[in-house]
Amino acid sequence: MIGAIIGDIVGSVYEWKPIKTKKFPLWSADCSFTDDTVMTIAIGEGMLNGGTHQDFIDSMKKFGRRYPTVGYGARFAEWIQSEQSGPYNSWGNGSAMRVSAIGWLCGSLDEVERYAKISAEVTHNHPEGVKGAQAIAGAVFLARTGKSKKDIKAYIEHNYDYHLNRTLEQIRPDYRFQVSCLDSVPEALIAFLESVDLEDAIRNAVSLGGDSDTLAAIAGSIAEAAYGVPNDLKERATSFLDEGLLRVCHQFWSRL
Repeated sequence: MIGAIIGDIVGSVYEWKPIKTKKFPLWSADCSFTDDTVMTIAIGEGMLNGGTHQDFIDSMKKFGRRYPTVGYGARFAEWIQSEQSGPYNSWGNGSAMRVSAIGWLCGSLDEVERYAKISAEVTHNHPEGVKGAQAIAGAVFLARTGKSKKDIKAYIEHNYDYHLNRTLEQIRPDYRFQVSCLDSVPEALIAFLESVDLEDAIRNAVSLGGDSDTLAAIAGSIAEAAYGVPNDLKERATSFLDEGLLRVCHQFWSRL
């Protein structure tokens, strides 16, 4: 999960101030964790608690109510506070940015797909919302089990029909803020595919000038699995988290 958290915190500065360059300070006084971190940790706890629909609902509502002002979309914010727990057919990229723990805690791609679907469909039950979550969790699983970028790209293209042959240079000039899985998951995957390490993947994602924290969280989640995480980046990112968030992180890491 820490790759997603690092990406979220680094990208938080540029979510509403998009940039089109990789040359920016990685950390600044304006960095903070956002809904991407909170929900990544909530899904991690949901998996640790059993991975049922209700486990994810309970964790997401609990953490969402504990951290109510970290940038949720309007419909998701309503869902968090509502006594109702049904999904609302979202195709947004929230299902993909929060899913990374599943790629670490599952033992097969079939298991990854099953739990990613459950984690998505409690809110994002539109086919594109489910697809985005499954694709990213699958990419994390493949990366952590030693598959090459070529293998990951082929798997995603074959199973999820995302087209990954564009380059960042081709995408960047005209790319704008997008919240759908369809228009952000492929871009985040390409940011990973063109990277050389975790930091580079995050810089690639931010440089597209879109939904920076979410793109960086998604790219960072796969990059963590592929490259590992330097201790200095992990320590800096966790310094932004409070005891409640860190407790779940440590429980998660103890299971790996």
